Amino acid sequence: MGKRNLRFVVVVSGNLLSCLPMNILIENHDTCEYLTPAGQWTKNPLDGKRFPATTTAFRAAKLEAIGKFNIVCHIPATNQFINLDHGRGKGLPELGVGTSAGSPA
Repeated sequence: MGKRNLRFVVVVSGNLLSCLPMNILIENHDTCEYLTPAGQWTKNPLDGKRFPATTTAFRAAKLEAIGKFNIVCHIPATNQFINLDHGRGKGLPELGVGTSAGSPA
């Protein structure tokens, strides 16, 4: 079987400098809060820690003490969000069968 070459063409109308700035953030799926540079959580996406790439954000999120997370792209000029990826951090332990949050395992 031969190799497949995939090619992508991006067509941009106008000046690239007019593209809106975008920020890649880690969002806590359960609280809709964003990780800050200080390691805290905030409801304000403008205060969130910005990552240079989705893979960098994903690796950082996997180390956070959270359950489910989303990697989102935030466009501040329009306050729009684009979901880019999701996963589960190392934090919240899974409850085993027959246990609950209030009882020992």
